[in-house]
Amino acid sequence: MWDEAGAAKPAQDYSLRLLNVAAQPLEGVPGALRVVLISTRGEISGVFHPVEGGTGAIVCAGGALGGIDGPANKLYGRLPALVRTHNLSVLRLEYRHPNQFEECVLDALAGCSFLRGIGATDIALVGHSFGGAVVIRAGGLSNAVRAVVALSSQTYGTDEVGDLGRPLLLIHGTGDTILAAAASEDIYQRASDPKRIVLLEEEDHGLTRAPALVGELVAEWVAARFAGEPMESGVDEIGVDAQA
Repeated sequence: MWDEAGAAKPAQDYSLRLLNVAAQPLEGVPGALRVVLISTRGEISGVFHPVEGGTGAIVCAGGALGGIDGPANKLYGRLPALVRTHNLSVLRLEYRHPNQFEECVLDALAGCSFLRGIGATDIALVGHSFGGAVVIRAGGLSNAVRAVVALSSQTYGTDEVGDLGRPLLLIHGTGDTILAAAASEDIYQRASDPKRIVLLEEEDHGLTRAPALVGELVAEWVAARFAGEPMESGVDEIGVDAQA
Protein backbone atom coordinates (compact mmCIF):
# COMPACT_ATOMS: atom_id res chain seq x y z
CA MET A 1 0.00 0.00 0.00
CA TRP A 2 1.44 3.34 -1.02
CA ASP A 3 0.74 6.60 0.76
CA GLU A 4 3.53 8.91 -0.36
CA ALA A 5 1.85 12.08 -1.56
CA GLY A 6 5.15 13.65 -2.59
CA ALA A 7 6.53 10.66 -4.45
CA ALA A 8 7.37 11.03 -8.12
CA LYS A 9 4.57 9.78 -10.33
CA PRO A 10 5.45 6.79 -12.52
CA ALA A 11 5.36 7.13 -16.28
CA GLN A 12 1.75 6.86 -17.39
CA ASP A 13 0.71 4.45 -20.11
CA TYR A 14 -3.06 4.28 -20.37
CA SER A 15 -3.05 2.15 -23.51
CA LEU A 16 -5.60 -0.65 -23.20
CA ARG A 17 -8.26 -1.91 -25.59
CA LEU A 18 -11.03 -4.40 -24.93
CA LEU A 19 -11.05 -7.26 -27.39
CA ASN A 20 -13.90 -9.41 -26.12
CA VAL A 21 -16.02 -10.21 -23.08
CA ALA A 22 -16.91 -13.65 -21.74
CA ALA A 23 -19.78 -14.09 -19.29
CA GLN A 24 -21.57 -16.94 -17.55
CA PRO A 25 -24.08 -17.16 -14.68
CA LEU A 26 -22.51 -17.07 -11.22
CA GLU A 27 -23.58 -20.14 -9.29
CA GLY A 28 -25.41 -19.34 -6.07
CA VAL A 29 -26.01 -15.67 -6.86
CA PRO A 30 -29.23 -15.22 -8.86
CA GLY A 31 -28.93 -12.70 -11.68
CA ALA A 32 -25.16 -12.24 -11.29
CA LEU A 33 -22.64 -13.01 -14.02
CA ARG A 34 -19.02 -14.03 -13.80
CA VAL A 35 -17.33 -11.87 -16.45
CA VAL A 36 -13.90 -11.80 -18.02
CA LEU A 37 -12.88 -8.66 -19.91
CA ILE A 38 -10.31 -9.76 -22.47
CA SER A 39 -7.99 -6.86 -23.22
CA THR A 40 -4.74 -6.07 -24.98
CA ARG A 41 -3.04 -6.17 -21.57
CA GLY A 42 -4.56 -9.38 -20.26
CA GLU A 43 -7.78 -10.70 -18.74
CA ILE A 44 -9.71 -8.73 -16.13
CA SER A 45 -12.16 -10.83 -14.16
CA GLY A 46 -15.11 -9.72 -12.09
CA VAL A 47 -18.72 -10.17 -11.10
CA PHE A 48 -21.47 -8.20 -12.80
CA HIS A 49 -24.89 -7.57 -11.29
CA PRO A 50 -26.98 -6.17 -14.17
CA VAL A 51 -30.30 -4.38 -13.85
CA GLU A 52 -32.33 -4.70 -17.03
CA GLY A 53 -33.23 -1.35 -18.53
CA GLY A 54 -31.00 0.65 -16.20
CA THR A 55 -28.48 3.07 -17.69
CA GLY A 56 -26.57 3.82 -14.48
CA ALA A 57 -23.83 1.59 -13.10
CA ILE A 58 -21.19 1.40 -10.37
CA VAL A 59 -17.66 0.02 -10.69
CA CYS A 60 -16.14 -1.25 -7.43
CA ALA A 61 -12.37 -1.40 -6.93
CA GLY A 62 -10.59 -3.17 -4.08
CA GLY A 63 -7.56 -2.34 -1.98
CA ALA A 64 -3.90 -3.08 -2.62
CA LEU A 65 -4.46 -6.83 -2.39
CA GLY A 66 -7.40 -6.75 -4.77
CA GLY A 67 -10.59 -8.71 -4.12
CA ILE A 68 -14.20 -8.10 -5.10
CA ASP A 69 -15.87 -8.01 -1.68
CA GLY A 70 -14.80 -4.60 -0.42
CA PRO A 71 -14.78 -3.19 3.12
CA ALA A 72 -17.68 -2.72 5.53
CA ASN A 73 -18.84 -6.32 5.77
CA LYS A 74 -18.41 -7.08 2.05
CA LEU A 75 -19.97 -3.83 0.90
CA TYR A 76 -19.43 -4.56 -2.78
CA GLY A 77 -21.42 -7.77 -2.53
CA ARG A 78 -24.21 -5.96 -0.66
CA LEU A 79 -24.28 -2.92 -2.93
CA PRO A 80 -26.36 -4.45 -5.76
CA ALA A 81 -29.30 -4.95 -3.40
CA LEU A 82 -28.87 -1.46 -1.97
CA VAL A 83 -29.04 0.27 -5.37
CA ARG A 84 -31.42 -2.03 -7.24
CA THR A 85 -34.39 0.22 -6.48
CA HIS A 86 -32.49 2.99 -8.26
CA ASN A 87 -32.03 0.75 -11.33
CA LEU A 88 -28.24 0.72 -10.97
CA SER A 89 -26.05 -2.17 -12.08
CA VAL A 90 -22.85 -3.05 -10.22
CA LEU A 91 -19.54 -4.35 -11.59
CA ARG A 92 -17.08 -5.74 -9.02
CA LEU A 93 -13.63 -5.86 -10.61
CA GLU A 94 -10.62 -7.99 -9.73
CA TYR A 95 -7.27 -6.36 -10.55
CA ARG A 96 -4.92 -8.06 -13.01
CA HIS A 97 -1.93 -6.85 -11.02
CA PRO A 98 -2.89 -5.81 -7.47
CA ASN A 99 -0.87 -2.95 -5.98
CA GLN A 100 0.44 -1.83 -9.39
CA PHE A 101 -1.26 1.55 -9.45
CA GLU A 102 -1.27 2.42 -13.14
CA GLU A 103 -2.37 -1.09 -14.14
CA CYS A 104 -5.21 -0.97 -11.63
CA VAL A 105 -6.33 2.39 -13.01
CA LEU A 106 -6.46 0.75 -16.43
CA ASP A 107 -8.61 -2.05 -15.01
CA ALA A 108 -11.10 0.51 -13.68
CA LEU A 109 -11.15 2.26 -17.06
CA ALA A 110 -11.71 -1.07 -18.79
CA GLY A 111 -14.70 -1.61 -16.53
CA CYS A 112 -16.08 1.76 -17.64
CA SER A 113 -15.57 0.84 -21.29
CA PHE A 114 -17.37 -2.46 -20.81
CA LEU A 115 -20.34 -0.75 -19.17
CA ARG A 116 -20.53 1.93 -21.85
CA GLY A 117 -20.46 -0.78 -24.46
CA ILE A 118 -23.61 -2.39 -23.04
CA GLY A 119 -25.52 0.87 -22.73
CA ALA A 120 -24.53 2.54 -19.46
CA THR A 121 -24.55 6.32 -19.75
CA ASP A 122 -23.78 7.22 -16.13
CA ILE A 123 -21.04 5.50 -14.14
CA ALA A 124 -19.88 5.92 -10.54
CA LEU A 125 -16.58 4.57 -9.23
CA VAL A 126 -16.19 3.27 -5.68
CA GLY A 127 -12.80 2.30 -4.26
CA HIS A 128 -11.35 1.39 -0.87
CA SER A 129 -7.90 2.30 0.50
CA PHE A 130 -5.44 1.87 -2.44
CA GLY A 131 -8.57 1.62 -4.58
CA GLY A 132 -9.72 5.03 -3.41
CA ALA A 133 -6.79 6.61 -5.23
CA VAL A 134 -7.39 4.29 -8.21
CA VAL A 135 -10.94 5.54 -8.70
CA ILE A 136 -9.96 9.17 -8.19
CA ARG A 137 -7.40 8.88 -10.98
CA ALA A 138 -9.67 6.84 -13.25
CA GLY A 139 -12.60 9.17 -12.61
CA GLY A 140 -10.77 12.05 -14.20
CA LEU A 141 -9.96 10.03 -17.30
CA SER A 142 -13.37 8.67 -18.33
CA ASN A 143 -16.05 10.97 -19.70
CA ALA A 144 -18.70 8.47 -18.60
CA VAL A 145 -17.91 8.86 -14.89
CA ARG A 146 -20.42 11.04 -13.06
CA ALA A 147 -19.36 10.49 -9.43
CA VAL A 148 -16.47 9.08 -7.39
CA VAL A 149 -16.48 7.55 -3.89
CA ALA A 150 -13.21 6.95 -2.03
CA LEU A 151 -13.36 4.94 1.21
CA SER A 152 -10.45 5.10 3.69
CA SER A 153 -8.33 6.37 0.79
CA GLN A 154 -4.58 6.66 0.54
CA THR A 155 -3.09 9.87 -0.86
CA TYR A 156 -0.59 8.36 -3.31
CA GLY A 157 -2.06 8.68 -6.79
CA THR A 158 -4.38 11.57 -5.91
CA ASP A 159 -2.13 14.41 -7.04
CA GLU A 160 -4.60 15.33 -9.79
CA VAL A 161 -7.73 15.29 -7.62
CA GLY A 162 -8.09 19.04 -8.12
CA ASP A 163 -8.78 18.33 -11.79
CA LEU A 164 -11.23 15.48 -11.15
CA GLY A 165 -14.23 17.51 -12.30
CA ARG A 166 -16.76 15.08 -10.79
CA PRO A 167 -18.63 15.07 -7.47
CA LEU A 168 -16.44 13.37 -4.85
CA LEU A 169 -17.46 11.62 -1.64
CA LEU A 170 -14.79 10.68 0.88
CA ILE A 171 -15.56 8.43 3.86
CA HIS A 172 -12.93 7.75 6.53
CA GLY A 173 -12.88 6.52 10.09
CA THR A 174 -11.15 8.59 12.74
CA GLY A 175 -9.98 5.36 14.38
CA ASP A 176 -8.16 4.16 11.25
CA THR A 177 -4.69 2.99 12.33
CA ILE A 178 -3.59 1.90 8.83
CA LEU A 179 -4.28 5.11 6.91
CA ALA A 180 -5.15 8.00 9.20
CA ALA A 181 -8.26 10.06 8.43
CA ALA A 182 -5.86 12.91 7.72
CA ALA A 183 -5.27 11.28 4.33
CA SER A 184 -8.86 11.83 3.22
CA GLU A 185 -8.87 15.27 4.82
CA ASP A 186 -5.84 16.17 2.70
CA ILE A 187 -7.55 14.87 -0.45
CA TYR A 188 -10.66 16.87 0.45
CA GLN A 189 -8.67 20.08 0.82
CA ARG A 190 -7.07 19.62 -2.62
CA ALA A 191 -10.23 18.52 -4.44
CA SER A 192 -12.44 20.87 -6.40
CA ASP A 193 -16.14 21.36 -5.68
CA PRO A 194 -18.50 19.66 -5.33
CA LYS A 195 -16.97 17.46 -2.66
CA ARG A 196 -18.01 15.99 0.65
CA ILE A 197 -16.14 14.19 3.40
CA VAL A 198 -17.78 12.04 6.06
CA LEU A 199 -15.67 11.31 9.14
CA LEU A 200 -16.98 8.35 11.16
CA GLU A 201 -15.91 8.60 14.78
CA GLU A 202 -13.71 5.71 15.95
CA GLU A 203 -14.40 3.75 12.75
CA ASP A 204 -11.53 1.53 11.56
CA HIS A 205 -9.80 1.16 8.20
CA GLY A 206 -12.08 -1.63 7.05
CA LEU A 207 -15.20 0.30 8.12
CA THR A 208 -16.32 -2.73 10.13
CA ARG A 209 -18.04 -1.00 13.04
CA ALA A 210 -20.98 0.41 11.10
CA PRO A 211 -21.21 -1.40 7.74
CA ALA A 212 -24.92 -0.72 7.31
CA LEU A 213 -24.36 3.01 7.68
CA VAL A 214 -21.51 2.98 5.18
CA GLY A 215 -23.62 1.07 2.66
CA GLU A 216 -26.50 3.50 3.06
CA LEU A 217 -24.21 6.52 2.67
CA VAL A 218 -22.66 5.20 -0.55
CA ALA A 219 -25.90 3.98 -2.13
CA GLU A 220 -27.92 7.12 -1.41
CA TRP A 221 -25.15 9.51 -2.40
CA VAL A 222 -24.53 7.81 -5.75
CA ALA A 223 -28.26 7.64 -6.51
CA ALA A 224 -28.61 11.34 -5.72
CA ARG A 225 -25.78 12.25 -8.09
CA PHE A 226 -27.32 10.25 -10.93
CA ALA A 227 -30.67 11.89 -10.23
CA GLY A 228 -29.07 15.31 -10.64
CA GLU A 229 -29.81 16.45 -7.09
CA PRO A 230 -27.87 19.56 -6.01
CA MET A 231 -24.86 18.92 -3.79
CA GLU A 232 -23.10 21.25 -1.39
CA SER A 233 -19.50 20.77 -0.36
CA GLY A 234 -18.81 20.21 3.31
CA VAL A 235 -17.66 18.06 6.19
CA ASP A 236 -19.85 15.68 8.19
CA GLU A 237 -18.76 14.10 11.46
CA ILE A 238 -20.89 11.14 12.49
CA GLY A 239 -20.74 9.11 15.67
CA VAL A 240 -21.20 5.40 15.14
CA ASP A 241 -22.18 2.51 17.36
CA ALA A 242 -20.63 -0.84 16.62
CA GLN A 243 -23.02 -3.10 14.70
CA ALA A 244 -23.20 -6.85 14.68
